[in-house]
Amino acid sequence: MGATLDWDADVVTCDPSYYRWNQWLFLRFLEKGMAYRAKAPVDWCPNDGTLAREQVEGADRHCWRCGTKVEKRDLEQWFPKITEYADELLRFDSIDWLAPIRSQQTNWIGQSEGAEVVFTAAPDDHQPGGDEIRVFTTRPDTLFGATFMVLAPEHPLVAKLTTPDRKAEVEAYVAAAQRETEIERLSTEREKTGVAIGADAINPVNGQRIPIFVADYVLATYGTGAIMAVPAHDERDFEFARKFELPIRKAVSPPGEAADADMEQAYVAHSEGEVLVNSGRFTGMSAPDGKRQIVTWLAADGRAREAITYRLRDWLISRQRYWGTPIPVIYCDQCGIVPVPDEDLPVLLPDTVDYAGSGVNPLTRDRSFVETTCPKCSGPARRETDTMDTFVDSSWYWYRYLSPAKTDGAVDRELTDRWTPVDQYTGGAEHAVMHLLYSRFWTKAMRDCGLIAEGEPFKRLFNQGQILGADGKRMSKSRGNVEDPDELVARYGADTIRLFLMFMGPWDQGGPWSPTGIGGVHRFLNRVWTLTLDPHGGEAGDPDAGRLPAGEDEATARTVLRRAAHKTLKVVTGEYESFKFNTMVAHLIELANTLMRYRGTSVAGTAEWDEAVRLLLLMLAPAAPHITEQLWSRRLAAAGDAWSSIHGETWPLVDDTAATEDVREVPVQVNGKLRDKVVVPAGISDLELEQVVLARDKIAAVLAGRSPDRVVVAGGGRLVNIVVR
Repeated sequence: MGATLDWDADVVTCDPSYYRWNQWLFLRFLEKGMAYRAKAPVDWCPNDGTLAREQVEGADRHCWRCGTKVEKRDLEQWFPKITEYADELLRFDSIDWLAPIRSQQTNWIGQSEGAEVVFTAAPDDHQPGGDEIRVFTTRPDTLFGATFMVLAPEHPLVAKLTTPDRKAEVEAYVAAAQRETEIERLSTEREKTGVAIGADAINPVNGQRIPIFVADYVLATYGTGAIMAVPAHDERDFEFARKFELPIRKAVSPPGEAADADMEQAYVAHSEGEVLVNSGRFTGMSAPDGKRQIVTWLAADGRAREAITYRLRDWLISRQRYWGTPIPVIYCDQCGIVPVPDEDLPVLLPDTVDYAGSGVNPLTRDRSFVETTCPKCSGPARRETDTMDTFVDSSWYWYRYLSPAKTDGAVDRELTDRWTPVDQYTGGAEHAVMHLLYSRFWTKAMRDCGLIAEGEPFKRLFNQGQILGADGKRMSKSRGNVEDPDELVARYGADTIRLFLMFMGPWDQGGPWSPTGIGGVHRFLNRVWTLTLDPHGGEAGDPDAGRLPAGEDEATARTVLRRAAHKTLKVVTGEYESFKFNTMVAHLIELANTLMRYRGTSVAGTAEWDEAVRLLLLMLAPAAPHITEQLWSRRLAAAGDAWSSIHGETWPLVDDTAATEDVREVPVQVNGKLRDKVVVPAGISDLELEQVVLARDKIAAVLAGRSPDRVVVAGGGRLVNIVVR
């Protein structure tokens, strides 16, 4: 297919010479406090072990790799701090990425602005109270409407604050909730469930006691894992309050509505002119002013602060499986967690592995791997048996391409400064919130470690479509719908196949494979060959061979040809840059067709002809590199010039003056059938164009003395249609 590869710059991410630097980079992050270990509920696949949240797919929460249903487990895990870069990851001003990818990353990061407010547990017969319960809210203006609190089943205060008489029911509810998926818990279509824990909280704005519930529609992974429930202004809280017969108190109202009006549903709209009601000293304020002043008032004695929260969570990279980079950490009973010294890297995966036992990391059973010596105290110690998520491998590999044999560092700073960020990256849109997000984070972290200068990995990102089988399904040997490129290349040549893949449809959309039209592309390349090497020949049996198109003298024809060449150059340049390869090929075919009209005429071999052929070859070269190199060499040899490669030429510049259309070619139809073409000045009026057309010999012959019933000048003078009975 003509791919150009530098086999001296290959990177194999499963080779120790590469994953050594995964380990080295992890240790740099650890030194800078950009990675940590913590116990956390994780998504667990029985086959593949721990998954990042991005690797759990579908409403049924299945593994992205094997499709098995995912469950929750609590494990000690390693996390790089991607959340510390949330604000920077939301900025795309220095990169040219497609809007859908930017939108997916923005939504995944999920920034919300509001306030963190401190409620406290009320004292009762079983505990003295005073425990802080922090909630994040985007609507502090509704605080006076909070009539109960809800804790996530995983919240640490659930066990502490639950009263003895409520313990059995609460524990049963928590256990059931932990078996549910986040999709199930957040569904707006299911009935809300929950149980009271027997304790109350104090609302900081009015000192009122409000009951605390545990409910599965609150998640520990979003915000603080606790919410102030305002049923008057939240649909989920409204349903919950109705079910458990809890108070519903309005705190915000549209102008003119009574503060104590009955509510049949939650009022959640943000209408112009909203005011605070039932809100103490803040009653009557506009909602925006009330929001600011309530936070300022509570902040004065530490009961609130302005806050921003994110949906994004730190990247969980621990995997309980053999296949991955060993995490370079040692556990010592005396010294605790000890990083592996740089001089002991890489920590190698063992060559022989016992895979017995589904879902169990075989490294845990390999004593020669696990048992080691503490680098600090020389006492007995244990290696970390988790390996890194393989998305770590793909988060920085392009930097390693520049110096794959470098042994004294992960990257060569001089080369990365010269060559990165990557100018153009192409990849699938399915990587939006995994590889593409991780690579942006990893680049920023490497920058902050002083390893590289840039903060973005790829300047420009395009997503390619996929060529499917003829049956419209992804190509697969098992489906028997695979097209063998070797067979196609052997039959048509690599350039034909390359061009046809570009021509068959928009590059970013793809579509089913169909060989229809491949012969047309092959004939186009044959025409390019003929135009370059045999400009003075003519088509056998063509009565018009050697004649200029009707209405053109040689001077006009030269102008038309040069204009066509530079107009094509202008359009094709933009189409290459925007990856519109299908229309690029179409415009090159158009230019070749224009040249064919002048082949064998007095225009062939002129300076304008030679320039047009030269531009055609240069424009075609990136797409069809082999035939253009051959034709370029033959042109140089014929001219007696020294050989040089067409691929070493600079991209040609457009002559805007030549590309400006001062004349145009207008097709002429009679009763809808093409009968003639006429070249006229670009600024000609419709009336003048009609007069020129009716004076043409070809048109007079077709009309045969009949007067036209109507002459229609369409498309701003781009087409003339004569209607005659």
